[in-house]
Amino acid sequence: MLLKMKGCWLFHPSWHMCIYKRMFESENKTITKEGVVHFLELHEAKCIPDSPGFSEFIIGPLMDALSESSLYSRSPGQLIGACPPIGIKLQKFLVAYLTLLPEEEKSSFLLKFIQKMTSRHWCAVPILFLSMALACIPACKALGTEGLHALRDVLQCTMITHQILLRGAAQCYLLQTAMNLVDVEKVSLPEVSSFLACLRPEESLRRGTILWVELCSWLCTNDGHFRKSIKCDLEHQERSSLSTYVLTLVEDYLKTPPSGRESCFMPDWFEAKLVATVILLAADVEEMKNKHSEKINTKWIELKAFLYPLLDVLLKLGTNVYIPTLKADKSLQLLLKLLQTCSLKCSNPQDDGVLTFLWKCVETSVDSVLDFVLRRLTTGDLNTVSDLDRCNLYLALVSELVNLSLNIGWKKGLSIWNFISSLTNASIHSLQEASSEQEPKLEEQIQKVVSMASLTVVCEIIDQKPELQLESLQPVETLKRFISSAQLNQVLKKPSSIEEKSSLFEESTSCQGWGKTVACYIHDQWVCLHFLLKKYQNHIPQSEDETLELSLPAVQRPRRTFQSALEALTVLPSEQVLPVFHCMKVLIPKLLVSSETLCIEAFDLGWKIISSLSNTQLIFWSNLKAFVQVVFDTEVLAVAASSKGQAYAKIRQMISRLVEMSTTRTGVFNTVLSYCCQSWVLSTSDDTHISENPFLNAGEYSELLMEACIFGTVFRRDQRLIQDVHAFVENLGDKCAANVVTESTNRDEHYVRICVIKFLCLLDESNNLHKMFVEDIVTKLLDKDELVSKTRTRYYANSLQHRVKNRLWQTLLVLLPKLDQNFLTETLDKILQAGFENNQASVKYLIEWIIILILHKYPQFLSKFWDCFCYDEEKLKTSICTFLSVLSHFDIILQNTSEKKPVLKKALIVVLQWCFNHNFSVRLYALIALKKIWGMCKTLHVEEFEALTPVIESSLHQVENMHGTGNAKRNWQRIQEHFFFATFHPLKDYSLETIFYTLPRLSELVEDEWISLCKFTRFTSIPLPSTYQWYHSRAELLDLKPSDWSQQDKGSNSVEMDNQTEWTDVQKKIIPWKNSIPDLDLELVFQDRAAKLGKSNSRLIVVASLIDKPTNLGGLCRTSEIFGASALIVGSLRYIHDKQFQQLSVSAEQWLPLLEVKPSQLVEYLQQKKMEGYTIIGVEQTAKSSDLTEYCFPEKSLLLLGNEHEGIPVNLIQLLDVCVEIPQQGIIRSLNVHVSGALLIWEYTRQQMIKQKQLK
Repeated sequence: MLLKMKGCWLFHPSWHMCIYKRMFESENKTITKEGVVHFLELHEAKCIPDSPGFSEFIIGPLMDALSESSLYSRSPGQLIGACPPIGIKLQKFLVAYLTLLPEEEKSSFLLKFIQKMTSRHWCAVPILFLSMALACIPACKALGTEGLHALRDVLQCTMITHQILLRGAAQCYLLQTAMNLVDVEKVSLPEVSSFLACLRPEESLRRGTILWVELCSWLCTNDGHFRKSIKCDLEHQERSSLSTYVLTLVEDYLKTPPSGRESCFMPDWFEAKLVATVILLAADVEEMKNKHSEKINTKWIELKAFLYPLLDVLLKLGTNVYIPTLKADKSLQLLLKLLQTCSLKCSNPQDDGVLTFLWKCVETSVDSVLDFVLRRLTTGDLNTVSDLDRCNLYLALVSELVNLSLNIGWKKGLSIWNFISSLTNASIHSLQEASSEQEPKLEEQIQKVVSMASLTVVCEIIDQKPELQLESLQPVETLKRFISSAQLNQVLKKPSSIEEKSSLFEESTSCQGWGKTVACYIHDQWVCLHFLLKKYQNHIPQSEDETLELSLPAVQRPRRTFQSALEALTVLPSEQVLPVFHCMKVLIPKLLVSSETLCIEAFDLGWKIISSLSNTQLIFWSNLKAFVQVVFDTEVLAVAASSKGQAYAKIRQMISRLVEMSTTRTGVFNTVLSYCCQSWVLSTSDDTHISENPFLNAGEYSELLMEACIFGTVFRRDQRLIQDVHAFVENLGDKCAANVVTESTNRDEHYVRICVIKFLCLLDESNNLHKMFVEDIVTKLLDKDELVSKTRTRYYANSLQHRVKNRLWQTLLVLLPKLDQNFLTETLDKILQAGFENNQASVKYLIEWIIILILHKYPQFLSKFWDCFCYDEEKLKTSICTFLSVLSHFDIILQNTSEKKPVLKKALIVVLQWCFNHNFSVRLYALIALKKIWGMCKTLHVEEFEALTPVIESSLHQVENMHGTGNAKRNWQRIQEHFFFATFHPLKDYSLETIFYTLPRLSELVEDEWISLCKFTRFTSIPLPSTYQWYHSRAELLDLKPSDWSQQDKGSNSVEMDNQTEWTDVQKKIIPWKNSIPDLDLELVFQDRAAKLGKSNSRLIVVASLIDKPTNLGGLCRTSEIFGASALIVGSLRYIHDKQFQQLSVSAEQWLPLLEVKPSQLVEYLQQKKMEGYTIIGVEQTAKSSDLTEYCFPEKSLLLLGNEHEGIPVNLIQLLDVCVEIPQQGIIRSLNVHVSGALLIWEYTRQQMIKQKQLK
């Protein structure tokens, strides 16, 4: 279509743009994706038009189309974590197109491209890949000030609601774009720094990352080339332009306007963040310049100059009471941001020269800063609601300075002690001071809030920094008594005097958010109380009747304290309840026996808070973690399990609720399971008392681990897309700074199963408790498998049932080495019975592997194994292939058998019988087993078999040397090359990687079920011992690709029968052999069956979910099968067992894919098929119906049939692409639905046959 002839287009490019535009705007997403892919591949044909309208088309329709997230899904067969095809094509296209553009047009195009990214609402996925494409453009001077502002707008506006990891990765790419494309001569350093300040250090631009180093290198290279600002042009000529700019920036930042009525509000943090980032960048640039300089001492001159104006202000804070509040605020904000940003560097602090020098400089001003902070916090200077922001600033700075003193070993212990003592005494005095007036004043109430916040920080420092030895201070003892006797949940009354003076701006604004202020006050109370309870948790009595020597009411009266905690949960907003949860964690174990009802109420209140939060809120995860620690505390679980009362039932209910929540909120189960497993795995004793041995909780709450073993949801497409893109970003590793700086959350669903598997691997079978627990889990897993098999005897590949069974047997395989002979004697029958069930290939491999390992370790169980071949042939059907596959590894089984000849004789007799089975699949498996066993017989020179030698040798020779290229020979070759028979070794390949990655991949299980070994090593919450040997797959197996051999699990008809084309004059009606395998992968069955019978592989889907008469469904099934429909959709698969259905279908259901879509699911199903490119055709008489005789069926057609009485409902008619009706000549209103369906199916088939003939 896009060929050129002699440099000219056959058609003008505008015609092609019209076609692409129609495709981009199609409601069918498949068509849209095809159009986008085809358009982006234009560069490969080197036929991109150079018309001006082409750029406008890219900025307009193409970018509109690229905003659709679903375009960025993985292609079939692409590994999880790979870059989606659209992402790669977009990069190549953009690079190729910009290469062809004239230099003068590049700037305009790129500016419009970036501005388009800010002109509409973009989801996280498209923005990420557009940013990545921009970052891949080769360096050129294309963007000026306007372009840099456009990039900043993308950071500030477009990405604000995106997922954290994806947003961080996009920020990294946009920064790389700026470094590659900005013309430094057109932008000034202030404009660059304004852009950099929009990058979040907790998501992208952090010291120590590769990105930070690249930015420093870019600044170093271009230093002196940036556009000069008028202000900096004449000053500091001896310094570099970057240093000059930083010096000016710091000086301007610390300047304050002439004294007047100062604003009551804190300065915005943005400016402090900007200045701190630029100072550190300039310092690192200078260090980079002086890296190889011999004058090492001179390289900090610039940093000292940058910090001098700040240090000058800080040194005066403690003594100069006339420093403007604004200047003090800004200096402390800058100090805090410098310390926070600098300490975020990922490398060792001792190796960071900039950080060390900064700390030494700050050390000189610590006493002054602490004096200033103490004065402001304790003397009533903070007296409005807006001053609480200042309080938070001061206290955050105190924490940072304490950390600093410990990191570099300051000799400031006395200063810290004096500061903590003074702050504690003054805060307690303020809180104890009673108001002299009936109505409290605002200043007094604010001071109480400030004092309580101060005590909170003091408690946190004492708790987290024991090396400061603050416990020995007398004020700390006073603090403990004060906290214990304080009134909890005290609500600070809103001063009425404010309401009377509401005309004043400052006073009226002080009224705002009073509820939030009170909530913070109560929150801080509970932080302090948690410090006390944690300190004296071993002294908390079981009931309040006990007498203690301690005079701490909150500790002595735990029930009263706990009741206050319940009250706090009801009054505090969800973002403030965390310390209450922490207190409950300490109290509930003490009160569960005496106050069970109260504890259950606490569980319910906590659950109400958790379930009301969205998992997109950051507070959700911290609250969830705290709630989990309350409910699943080791002692709480033990006490509840020992009594088996209401608390035990409530905890089990919580497990069910959390598991249910985890199906919609990824990461919830990870939090629960990780905490429980870490609590339980530490115990190794044999103590059988549950309160003394936490591991016993694992047995009492084994349903939690059971759910974990089989956990995993089938994601919606949009959810799967986000998961895949997350995996792609994570696979970038350290090259993407977002992976380094964002907090690892372990919310991947695979980590649930990884956690439980590692937990189970750590169990020691020599420990009696561990042994009993493993046996209990194995029994329950086998019962679960039996239940799943009974619930649905026929299930499809990669369905939820298939995945559950596969996960279940994977777990059993991991636990197998921990099972002894006595236990296996009781359970082997269940394992063997599972071999008779209808299972998908991946499940059969696991079952066969387990049977091989059991017989290898315990050959005495062979008698039970031989019994499996004695069932009636009708019952066995082709499930006998499972046991024949086991015999193909008979050399492994006999390794521990001393008398091999009698066992070989038995095996040979059994196999020979099945070599004559009527089913071709069974014969193939019997032959592969015979070849193995006969080889063993020849090796051992068994004389008893000499009489059979000619027969067996000639049979095997005949199989190996079949003439021609028939299907039988081809299938014999394929089965011999299959990994399970050719490469797989049951003993050498026993490893976590084989079980969870290699085997699922080779058995063509969907990629969602492949768990790579790196995920096991990344999950460090439960480390396996370094001596653990079962980690890696053998290279021989790991390097294999999935075989094209169709397993017996996919139906006996998947193995092609010998063609009988030489029979030319026979009845043409096909009579299929009896199908003996119900668990078919129907899509593959149909393709194999169509190829065998020489029938077309049509794209027609017949939807009969609205039909409820078995006779009509049976007739439609037979008609659909005869005319080669690709699938028949019914409302329930139970119809196929109805006698009336079977009488009409005459076994057609065994040859036709039948899928269940309930009527309530039809809307979603039809919309999905539309996205896959199907035309939805309704068989209905409507005002706009097309005549059947005039309608031309598309190849991909979906035929929707109506109900016998009511036809197609109105809501479904709205989804139809077209209605088709059958022309009628008689009086009767309508035909029988089966007849109507048959007529349309035939007409579709007829038209497709004509098209095929025309193509030939």
